[in-house]
Amino acid sequence: MGLFDNLLGNASEVDVSKLQEEAAAVMAPHERLEKAFKIFRDLYLFTDKRLLLVDKQGMTGSKVEYLSLPYRSITRFSIETAGTFDADSELKIWISGSPEPITKQFGKGSNVVEVQKVLATFVLK
Repeated sequence: MGLFDNLLGNASEVDVSKLQEEAAAVMAPHERLEKAFKIFRDLYLFTDKRLLLVDKQGMTGSKVEYLSLPYRSITRFSIETAGTFDADSELKIWISGSPEPITKQFGKGSNVVEVQKVLATFVLK
C-alpha cells in the first residue's frame, strides 16, 4: 500500500501474521485473528469472535482506542460506495442497544465491499 493510498484513507488487506504480536495484547487467550484491513493508521481486525476497530490517535499514534464489537451484538450493517461527486465510501454498523450506527469513512478506491463481505461472513455464521 502506497503513501498516496494511505493519505486517501484507502482500505487494503493486511497479512494477519504481521499483526499477531500487536493484536495479542487485546485478544482473549484462545481467540484467533482471521482477517485484517488497514486504513491509514487505523485497523479493522476480524477475529473468530469479534470485530476490533483500532483507532490510532494523535500525531504520533501513541494513543490508541480499541473498540470491541462481538459479532452477536451486530444487528445490521450497510455500505455506501463512492459515486461520481461523492469520493468517500461509508460503512455503518448498528449494535444492539444503540440507536445510532458506528460510521467509518473510506476513501475513493477503497475496498469497502471486501470489508463488508468479511463482516457478513462472520456476522451471518
